[in-house]
Amino acid sequence: MLLARNEPFTLPVRILQFGEGNFLRGFLDWMVERMNTQGLFHGGIQLVQPVGQSKCAAMNAQSGLYTVILRGIEEGQVVETIERIHCVKGCLNTVTDWMEIEAMACSPELRFVFSNTTEAGIEYVENVNTFPAKIARLLQARFHAHQPGVIFLPCELIERNGEQLKACILRYCTDAAVRTYIERECIFCNTLVDRIVSGYPRENAERYWQQLGYEDHLMVCGEPFHFMAIEAPRSVRDELPLDLAGLNVLFTDDLTPYRMRKVRFLNGAHTASVLAGHLAGFTFVDEMVRDPTFNAYLRTILFDEIAPTIPLPEAEKRAFAESVLERFANPFAQHRLLSIALNSVAKWKVRVLPTILDYLALNGTLPTGLTASMAALIAFYQRGPVQDLPQIADFFATRPTVERILARSDFWGMDLNTLPGFTQQVEAKLNAIKEMYGYSSL
Repeated sequence: MLLARNEPFTLPVRILQFGEGNFLRGFLDWMVERMNTQGLFHGGIQLVQPVGQSKCAAMNAQSGLYTVILRGIEEGQVVETIERIHCVKGCLNTVTDWMEIEAMACSPELRFVFSNTTEAGIEYVENVNTFPAKIARLLQARFHAHQPGVIFLPCELIERNGEQLKACILRYCTDAAVRTYIERECIFCNTLVDRIVSGYPRENAERYWQQLGYEDHLMVCGEPFHFMAIEAPRSVRDELPLDLAGLNVLFTDDLTPYRMRKVRFLNGAHTASVLAGHLAGFTFVDEMVRDPTFNAYLRTILFDEIAPTIPLPEAEKRAFAESVLERFANPFAQHRLLSIALNSVAKWKVRVLPTILDYLALNGTLPTGLTASMAALIAFYQRGPVQDLPQIADFFATRPTVERILARSDFWGMDLNTLPGFTQQVEAKLNAIKEMYGYSSL
């Protein structure tokens, strides 16, 4: 029996969410369910799929219902919780359902917009219908419908994500009155999110179906650990009291130190290792961590290369780095390397490059482990196929030289050939990867 709703969806849709992927469903939507259960919120979520439409069909077939399974090790004990999520109404597609999305955006009940369109999603591209361009159109419609502004909680892992989203939206707005409306009535929160959400438990799906008593093709597995920091005025906490629901959510005036710690240690280590791990034949993160060679590599980049660039007490940095290794080694997470590999070019720019630059400034030399991660990225992208923006995938498909790749300042924000010794180290490591794994055609 397929999981489906027995009665109509009655919650007022207070959240429009751009992104129907594993992370938001296993993180922020799970939090909303917790608030609803405790009588703190009483609101529903309308998912919007920004590109493609395969997930929409599956979501709507299950009436927006799905199950979140959290498994891990806490204080040496195995823990597992299973919760059904009821607060999602369903999924709409920006190509086929735009009029319905616009009507939802003009609803007086709507108060929040969540998003996770990856690091590549928040950008301004002239004459291109990007995610911020779509939001600009929706806010224009909401303005003309005489509805108040809304609160944005973007979860894309870029610095000052709320401010960057606002700046992009305003660039797409040509109507001065709409721009004033956005400036005065809409709130854009900067956020930091942290939970490893591995997604659908393919190997154990049927076992869970038997345990649950229904088929759920949208189950999401993740770790018990979660953390969210929100930089926002008090009024946002009053409307969205996540912290009062017993969740590890912090409303703060400055999330900078939390962001640097998380992005460099957790996300940076992910992005710096998973492409090489995939090339070496691993499927899941915990498999990679159990391998002695990759475990040593992770320890090198965490303790010797990333840690020195973070201005926090040594004991705090070491404790967090150790927790990252423990979370990576979670045998229940089933965190696929290829899931993390999505849009790796933008991720490497945000998660790895700043550490390389800071390390170089501190020591006068390059961090060898993080530098090698660029070689793994090139090998992965040239081997193909990859999931990234078409212009990026098409560029790598031409088999460009290392020098041409590193010169793409539109990819990296700078010409990486200008870093002393970087080009030579990347070329040497790329040749070693080709020889080690037999990718002679790269």
